[in-house]
This record gives sequence, C-alpha cells and structure tokens, in this order.
Amino acid sequence: MNYQAFAALYDSLMTDAPYEKWVEFVQKQLQQQNLEGLSILDVGCGTGELLVQLQQSGANVTGVDLSADMLSLAKEKCDRAGFSPPLFQQSMTDLEGLGQYDVVTIFCDSLNYLETEEDVHNTFKSVHQQLKAEGILLFDVHSIVKINEGFINQTFADDVEKMAYIWTSFEGEHANSVEHEVTFFIEDEETRLFERSFELHKQRTFSIDQYRNWLFETGFGDVSVFADFTNFEPKEESERIFFFAKKKN
Repeated sequence: MNYQAFAALYDSLMTDAPYEKWVEFVQKQLQQQNLEGLSILDVGCGTGELLVQLQQSGANVTGVDLSADMLSLAKEKCDRAGFSPPLFQQSMTDLEGLGQYDVVTIFCDSLNYLETEEDVHNTFKSVHQQLKAEGILLFDVHSIVKINEGFINQTFADDVEKMAYIWTSFEGEHANSVEHEVTFFIEDEETRLFERSFELHKQRTFSIDQYRNWLFETGFGDVSVFADFTNFEPKEESERIFFFAKKKN
C-alpha cells in the first residue's frame, strides 16, 4: 500500500479525531492498575499525534509504523513539541529489537488493516515479546456492525483547505471486511492546479470472541472489553471495541 499521499494529508482528514479520548482511555486503564509514568510503545503511530499527547501526559513513548512517510511526519511533529522519541519502521506482525515496555497501544483501528487471521495472531505474539512481565496491551478495532453498516456502500467527501477527497467504501473479499477507494485532489503550490491521487485501503475485523481467543493463545490473560471510549461492555450497536489484556507469561 502506498501511504505517501495519505500520510501527507492524514492530519487534515483526522482533524476531528478524538485523540484526547484515547489518552483518557489509557490513563483510566493505568490508574485502575495503580500505574503511572510508564514506557509506552505506540504501534501504528502514524503522524505521531498520539505520541505527543501521551508524552505530555507523562509517559515515556516510542513509536513504530509500517510507513516511512508517516514516521517522517511523526518526527517533525515530535520535534516541534520539543522531544525526540525513538521511531521505528516495522510491521506490527513482526516487531523486534524495540526493547521492553510497560504498555503497548494499537489505536485508531490500526489493527483492522491486517487482512488475515494469521497476521492478527502474529501481531499479538509479537507484541507479547515487547512487553515486560505483566505488561499491558491496549487496542481498539472497528466492530462488525461498523464495517458492514457504517462503511460498506457508503461514500464520504469533503473539501479541506487545499485538498478535496472522495472516499467510497465497498464490501471486501472476506467476511466483515471493507475496501476504501480514496481519491484525493491536491492543489499544487506552484501551478495552483489540482492533481489527482488514488489509494486503496483495506480493513477487516473479527468477532470479540475471536480476538479474545487469539489473546489467550498468545500468552495474554485478564482480558477486558469495552465499547466506544467507555468502561461499559459492547452492545450490538457499538462501533469501536476496546481491549485490555495483560501479559501473563
């Protein structure tokens, strides 16, 4: 997947993203464990917005992402915020050499970009190896209802400063999967003409029970599940599912 155009415009598209709610969720979970001032590895860190906010909340952060373009923007953003966290370009399915952390986060449905059951299983196994004893994994995913009713056969469009986009979503090749066809129209600063760029993004989700089973199989325990940034269990109409899991061995 080519993230170059998407990376450059990601923050414009994510202007209304509730980053502060992800930070509050992390803080709430750690407070309940009587933990603070921890080392956090943010997997799928993107342009680094969550890294900045977690660092400002008192955490010692490290970022990892598959996209070099995303990491370049993350470095610039962290530099502007006055700190330089370690940043690594790796796949979440095969993390290595990153050290040991108290907490690993995988937010903003980054896990949904994994297309196979094996990839999800390998990611949990890989994350387990990066955690200290009794370390904590926190992640979220789109619910099945969000994929099938919130995305499929929907079209989204907007005009953001010097960029416009059309985002059309279709049913994917797997059950509970979606393919997003994203067309960008970006204004060239010199010619003032708009250039067209196209990208395809695929997402897939699984049942809560399946995620829970994979966590148990890869060495996690004490699994809790929440919905939509709350401490309440998911309902049928819940759109974003959150998981808490603790490394048990």
